[in-house]
Amino acid sequence: MSSPAQGGPSVPKEKEKEKKGLGKVLSRMKTVLKKAGGDRRLSTIGSKADTPTAGAAAAADTAPASSEPAPPAAEAPAAVEATKIPRSHIFAERAKKLGELYGLELKPSEWHSTEGHALRVEKPIRMRVHRKCHLCSTSFGLGKECPQCRHVRCKDCPRVPPKRTEVEREESRKKRAAMIKERAENAPIIPDWDPTPKKIVLKRPAKTGNQDLYYRKPRQRVRRNCCQCQRLLQGTKTCEGCQHTRCTDCPRDPPKKDKYPYGYPGDAPGTRVGHYQCAACKHIFSTPPTDAPACVKCSHAQCNRLTPKKVEPEPDPEILKSIQAKIESLKLDK
Repeated sequence: MSSPAQGGPSVPKEKEKEKKGLGKVLSRMKTVLKKAGGDRRLSTIGSKADTPTAGAAAAADTAPASSEPAPPAAEAPAAVEATKIPRSHIFAERAKKLGELYGLELKPSEWHSTEGHALRVEKPIRMRVHRKCHLCSTSFGLGKECPQCRHVRCKDCPRVPPKRTEVEREESRKKRAAMIKERAENAPIIPDWDPTPKKIVLKRPAKTGNQDLYYRKPRQRVRRNCCQCQRLLQGTKTCEGCQHTRCTDCPRDPPKKDKYPYGYPGDAPGTRVGHYQCAACKHIFSTPPTDAPACVKCSHAQCNRLTPKKVEPEPDPEILKSIQAKIESLKLDK
C-alpha cells in the first residue's frame, strides 16, 4: 500500500479503522472499476475477495488492460453452396459401412437406381470450446469456477482447441475467399426436385387465329334410340316422334350388357323382355312380361321383376384357375 502524501489532510483515526481490510481495498479500487468493463469488473472483484492483500498489484494490471485495442469482429459466415456427387459413390460408402457392421455383401444391383448425381453441402468442421483448470486439470462446466478445487477461471487455464493466431486467421480467410471464388465460377446446376410431376398440356395454335387447339382423348358418346320408331333420343327420356318413354328395350350405342344386364338406370320397364327373380329359390330368369310369371326352376308363382341397376360381372373361371395354380407353385414344402 502506498502511504498518504506528506503535508496532505490528515484522516481521522476512527475512519481509518473502519476502512481496514476489504473496505479499504474496495475504496482504493473505486476509480479502477469505473474504467474497467463488466466482465473485467466481476473477475477483479472475485479475485480481490479471495486475496485482499494483492489489491495494488491487480489495479496495476487492469489499468493498462483498458487501453488495449478491441478484438477483431467475428468473421461473417460464408455462403453455403451445393456440390454434385455421383450417387454410386454414396451407395458404395453405405454398402461398405453396412458390411463392416453386419458382415453383409451388398451388390450394386440390389440397390435402387444409382444413376445421376446428388447434391451435398460442405460445411466447415466446428468444435466446441472447452476450458480446463490449470491446477487440477478438471474441465469447467457452465460457470467460471472449477467444480473440484474451486479455482476461478483465469488466463493460465488452457483452452481446447487453442486460440488461433492472427496469421492463421488470415490464412483461413484467404483459403475461404479462394474457395468461394472457385465455386462461383463453376457453380453446379441445381435441378428442381419437385415430387409432383407437372402435367403436360398438348396444344397447337389455331389456323384462324382463334383459341388454341387442345388435345383431348377420344370419348365415345352414348346414344339411345327409340325401340318403336328408331329415332334418336336427344338428351330426353321421351321420343319427339312417337312420344314413347325410354324403356329397357330401347337399344344403347355402345351397349354395356355386362354391367347392365337388366336395363340401364332411369329406364321404364320394357314390353318385350322382362327380368324376374324367384322369391323362393332366388333364381333369375328372363321371359316376356306377364302378370303372374312362374319360376322356370321351381315353378313358383311369386316372382319379382328386377329394376334396372348396375351389376358387377362375375370373374372368369379360367383366370381364377391360373391364379390358383400360381399360388400352389409358390408354396414351399415343409
